[in-house]
Amino acid sequence: MTLARMTLLAASLLPLGAHATTVRVHYESGKGGVAIRGDKGPMSWSKGAAATSDDGQVWTYTWPDELGEVVMKPVLGDEKIAIGGTYKLAAGSTRDIYPFFGAPFGKVKIIPGFASPQLKNSRNLRIYLPPSYDENRAKRYPVLYMHDGQNLFDAKTAAYGVEWGIDETVNRLVATGVMEEIIVVGIDNTQERIAEYTTCCDPQYGGGQLDTYQRFVVDTVKPYIDSTLRTLPGKESTAIMGSSLGGIASFHIAQKNAAVFSKAASVSGSFWWNKQEFVANLPPRLPVKFYLDAGTLKDGLEETTRMRDAMLKQGYRQDVDLFYHVADGAGHNEKSWAARVDKPLTWFFPWQ
Repeated sequence: MTLARMTLLAASLLPLGAHATTVRVHYESGKGGVAIRGDKGPMSWSKGAAATSDDGQVWTYTWPDELGEVVMKPVLGDEKIAIGGTYKLAAGSTRDIYPFFGAPFGKVKIIPGFASPQLKNSRNLRIYLPPSYDENRAKRYPVLYMHDGQNLFDAKTAAYGVEWGIDETVNRLVATGVMEEIIVVGIDNTQERIAEYTTCCDPQYGGGQLDTYQRFVVDTVKPYIDSTLRTLPGKESTAIMGSSLGGIASFHIAQKNAAVFSKAASVSGSFWWNKQEFVANLPPRLPVKFYLDAGTLKDGLEETTRMRDAMLKQGYRQDVDLFYHVADGAGHNEKSWAARVDKPLTWFFPWQ
């Protein structure tokens, strides 16, 4: 008997979960079945070991702990390899995974005229649904909320004719296995953008509706998204991001709602606002991961650096709960933000 067959037989005799490592693949495969390819034991990268299922929706495969850590990937019908990165299973673990096998392209849908009872106005929501959303209906997703929704997905609606390309960037990062699939909720701005994204009161621009806007995001937008889409609604799976005034809005909303958001990104954040009040009034360290960046071309780098320094004094740690990035040669525009948005995306939602 070959070593591979001996290992497979040993695994089949083990009680599920006892001295064994188990992967459960959630995927309705039809008649094709699911196999597991991997780097050890009866698995190989050229031919998979067949998983078993009682209902055709959850496929289970088990191997002995003696194999140690195993790197694996599910295969549909032992021919179609799952999109994205590989999975690493520690010895003795049981892992649920939710793969997809189709084209790695998400889609954007628009919810028009979404009303805000707090602000007494309405706007569109632009929602990016990840590639597997229709293919694997057992899966739920983290959510990233973003401001200035008009600028995220379509150059035709972007303020200056240049989009962030969030959908294309997420598609690419998912397909290459460096980022998890996510839902992105783009919240359009209104004619009251300056007021809604700021605290009171800058000597030149005024402002002052940010606390009302945050209630719109937290109490109206998020509950709607969680009730209508397959989200992971918990704090650890929820992030917020914006640029310029949207950057300080994200920073402020996460500070005020640390039980809701575990991650916040301020891209070229306007920390000059109201005589740098966000730097001067920084609260004690919170259980939130913050991403801060600025370009070197008239992009508020000095104020952003002051915010970084203030956060370090509060106990935040670079690359742990603070990511500070200087974008050399970048200015204050969508083209620059699109070029580096992969940094907060992969830091917030790394593959596995």
